[in-house]
Amino acid sequence: MEAVVLAGGYATRLWPVTKHRPKMLLPVGETTVIDRILTELESDDRIDDVYVSTNERFGPDFEAHVEKEGYEKPQLSIEETTEEDEKFGVVGALAQLVEREDVDDDLLVIAGDNLMGFSVSDFLDYFEEKSSPTLAAYDVGSREKAKSYGLVELDGDRVVDFQEKPDEPNSTLVSIACYAFPAESIRFAEYLEGGNNPDEPGWFLQWLQSRDDVYAFTFDDAWYDIGTPESYLEAVAWELDGGQLVAESATVEGSTIGENVHVLPRAEVRDSTVESAVVFPDAVIEDCEIRDSIIDKDTHVENLDLAGALIGAHTQITNG
Repeated sequence: MEAVVLAGGYATRLWPVTKHRPKMLLPVGETTVIDRILTELESDDRIDDVYVSTNERFGPDFEAHVEKEGYEKPQLSIEETTEEDEKFGVVGALAQLVEREDVDDDLLVIAGDNLMGFSVSDFLDYFEEKSSPTLAAYDVGSREKAKSYGLVELDGDRVVDFQEKPDEPNSTLVSIACYAFPAESIRFAEYLEGGNNPDEPGWFLQWLQSRDDVYAFTFDDAWYDIGTPESYLEAVAWELDGGQLVAESATVEGSTIGENVHVLPRAEVRDSTVESAVVFPDAVIEDCEIRDSIIDKDTHVENLDLAGALIGAHTQITNG
């Protein structure tokens, strides 16, 4: 079996923090989201090759990261884009990857920015049991949230209807970006040749479901789609579980560090209160109230009250 980890997005909703780094490499506790996935795929003997599907801009970042972490299976597969408006769409990129890498085995496709509480190996066990296209499905608990995803309707565990981003969801069970396909169901090229939508994988699943049996692996564990500052901080909060993670080389003086705070190496927090925040390396916070915020590296903020802030790298902001 082969695996594709989708890591080609430009994460514009997280700019400026992700303008010059892939969001898949943002820290979530002691690790990153993509490392959780790569570690599982590395240890699963069913997976032969892992293709990290990314773009030309972030290719060097992933190449350096894979080498640093010492993974053996992952290899980069580069989509020839450097900007968001050049992208081929996820299905378009998958079709190109399958052709470029000559993939002809069963295929796992998983988003590198999804924090999933379930084990990928459990998902693959289920896929092997069904021997049919399989997706992971999660109840988001809100019809408003469901509008942003592919809606799944089931008969038992078989998908009988699939609607991509419906205006009026009739349930809250959605497909997340984790799919497995038998070799004979890797029909991306055929789908695209029919003039179908090359963007979201859900459109392909909707097309495939009308031609093949598709099954849903439903789960109740945690799931975070890290695409916004809010969802990123929610994932960090889930990982820290109300605690704090302060690097040994960080400096904290005269400050109150509240729940769900990650202070990275060499950062300085002085005479401040910080709650539900990520403070990146070499940032300096002085005499501030910081809540629900992301403070990027080499940033200096002083005498500020910030809530819901997203401060880019190499920024200096002072009040007075």
